[in-house]
Amino acid sequence: MHSRRHLVNIALIGFMGTGKTSVGRLVAEQLHYDYLDTDEMIQASTGRSITDIFTKDGEPAFRALEQKVVEELASRTNTVISTGGGLPVNPENLASLKTHALVVCLWSSPEKIWERVRHQSHRPLLHDENPQAKIRELLAARGPFYKQADVLLNTDVRSVREVAQQVIHQFRLEASGR
Repeated sequence: MHSRRHLVNIALIGFMGTGKTSVGRLVAEQLHYDYLDTDEMIQASTGRSITDIFTKDGEPAFRALEQKVVEELASRTNTVISTGGGLPVNPENLASLKTHALVVCLWSSPEKIWERVRHQSHRPLLHDENPQAKIRELLAARGPFYKQADVLLNTDVRSVREVAQQVIHQFRLEASGR
């Protein structure tokens, strides 16, 4: 951790189903911060669903929109940012977030992720013949990027409240310069 960073935000990264939205909303509420979800920002700016963008324009077009949103976030303060699962794969996104935010990766096992997301139809990357294999494949590919976070927290057996408290604790430690 670089103590010279000016941490004014918290960015949650990690795979779908790890708790980024639930934890992010609770952390924002407890800190009296704004809450932003990068996928929601993309949907609001385009007037389209993530699934529609993936289906009609492809993943590269979606990732370009994602990078634009990340650049806009650099001017924010007192914000908890929940990111899409693939966002940190672009090194520029991660580098940009780290200029102003404590980057916390929420991590879960493939089994726990599947248990949490299997009934959610709005997940374009799960529209696959074998979604459990797809989760394992994507986790393996994204793992090295997720591990570049400032803090890694496993959410398999912790409640949303416990994870939120740990995120707040880590943020306060880092923001104070320890």
